[in-house]
Amino acid sequence: MHTGLKSDRLLEKQSGSTLRKVHMGLGWEPAKPSGFFGKLLGGETSIDLDASCVVLDGAKQPLDLVWFRQLESNCGHIVHSGDNRTGEGDGDDETISVNLERLSGNINHLVFTVNSFTGQNFNQVGNAYCRIVDADTNKELARFNLTEQGNHTGMIMAYLSRTGSGWNFTAVGQPSSGRTVHDIGAQSAAVVAA
Repeated sequence: MHTGLKSDRLLEKQSGSTLRKVHMGLGWEPAKPSGFFGKLLGGETSIDLDASCVVLDGAKQPLDLVWFRQLESNCGHIVHSGDNRTGEGDGDDETISVNLERLSGNINHLVFTVNSFTGQNFNQVGNAYCRIVDADTNKELARFNLTEQGNHTGMIMAYLSRTGSGWNFTAVGQPSSGRTVHDIGAQSAAVVAA
């Protein structure tokens, strides 16, 4: 399990041949006021992080996209929990669940991303994390601490690739820019290994 994030290197690749169901969990806290005037005015700053899944074919061409504006894939086997615009609550604030066994054969890669829709960079977001979980065993395949990871607004977290024996999982942790997954679309396909 990965507990940190190194944006300058590819993280360990794990065999995922027995993976049947996975989910991505994203959590964060509302920003606390800082500085004299921030504390004087009180309240919390709205932070809206978004979890997304880019669906690619064998040629790394986009087939589908699951995000806050499309909560379910065309096939119905990739499902987003819905947009959380504040980070309020305990545990994962947004999740994307995938039933790998039910995906159609033309789906070869799933790329998981996080973006800051409200534009704060990850240095400004409190207690932010992203995790990829084997839903059958509840074991975390990877966990990334997003807080204080730089002044970028997007992150390509990880991807799954179909092989002859199942699905392989690769943790990435590559920073990017943009308020939505559309801003990093080409980059998300480029990280998938040949």
